[in-house]
Amino acid sequence: MNNLNKDKSWIEVAKYDELPVNSGKTVRFKEKELAIFRLTNGKILAIENRCPHKDGVLAEGIVSGEYVFCPLHDRKIDLSSGLVQKPDTGCVKTFDVFVQNGKVYIALLEKSGIAS
Repeated sequence: MNNLNKDKSWIEVAKYDELPVNSGKTVRFKEKELAIFRLTNGKILAIENRCPHKDGVLAEGIVSGEYVFCPLHDRKIDLSSGLVQKPDTGCVKTFDVFVQNGKVYIALLEKSGIAS
């Protein structure tokens, strides 16, 4: 893992080829539950797995481009920034992702740099 940022703690969460395309997968470690998405362009993105509106499981949402739609009330969430799109408001935490040798790693810190 020599290319991984040494300032962060990384955890292996999946094998790249085992992630479904344009769909979410729930990953749990410690007290965190994340949703990992493999997009049609091959990009992997990770966010916390609960919609800020009514706790919908985002890994079960519909993916369109770089957005996921909450399965409960169709809130549109940007997978890169975690922002809920207008006219709704809110956001979910996003996590840095790194793929190396066919393995997917997630940083234990959110992109904001705040540990939780």
